[in-house]
Amino acid sequence: MKKSNLLTVILAFVTTFFLVACANKSSDKQSTSSTNAPSVAKARTLDDIKKSGEISIGVFSDKKPFGYVDENGDYQGYDVYYGNRLAKDLGVKVKYVPVEAASRVEFLTSAKVDVILANFTVTDERKEQVDFAHPYMKVSLGVVSPEGKVITDAEQLNGKKLIVAKGTTAETYFSENFPEVELIKFDQYSDAYSALLDGRGDAFSTDNTEVLAWAIENKGFEVGITSLGNVDTIAPAVQKGNTELLDYINKHIEGLVAENFFHKNYEETLHPVYGDQAKPDEIVVEGGKLD
Repeated sequence: MKKSNLLTVILAFVTTFFLVACANKSSDKQSTSSTNAPSVAKARTLDDIKKSGEISIGVFSDKKPFGYVDENGDYQGYDVYYGNRLAKDLGVKVKYVPVEAASRVEFLTSAKVDVILANFTVTDERKEQVDFAHPYMKVSLGVVSPEGKVITDAEQLNGKKLIVAKGTTAETYFSENFPEVELIKFDQYSDAYSALLDGRGDAFSTDNTEVLAWAIENKGFEVGITSLGNVDTIAPAVQKGNTELLDYINKHIEGLVAENFFHKNYEETLHPVYGDQAKPDEIVVEGGKLD
């Protein structure tokens, strides 16, 4: 073979190898990018929900008295009480789907549920991921601990173990403000409370409304910190951009103010637990407007 022809063959081979390598690299990059990209399924519209005859609502199954399953297997609680009314006024049946604190956003982005009514605290970070409707409750953080070793100040937790639920405002608050506190994290609230009962942590922090209710039912524990951090709001959430459903829920909450609906909700679901240890106006938000 002549030297010129041999050179031509070598150049052709090198060029082909280079092009194939670049193509494979580009393909791998696209594949990796696709794998890492968040999956967002299309949310159902208001008409889709009405035509199906059913609305799916994500709620807690173990967070009494806000969302829990009773001895008969039925969903109960403050969040559920509103979910029942929302479905009734839409003219559809309701399907409750159990969620955990850390999975609430994902259940909306993946369209596993239409609405989240799971004691969902409104935060700036979450607003970037979901759309919140008008609030129906006020809340701040509380800390419950064993009697005799009651935590009355957050500083007392430095160097100690604090139990929290993953994906909650309590986890965020202590991570940002008290890095010396060792956080023991659980997916489910029932597991978190079991850890407190077993002595695997020095205290447990979550919404003050919940720890107060739990301490009333579980003797030997006390809420030493009744209000920590900012006073936040609890609101329904829908998939980001689902404005039709969002607008309906906002108008629905506004329309319930005439019958003082959420105060009635409080009397039915929360007052039997709190008794005189809490005041409705410190918790309830009517018509989506804070006082």
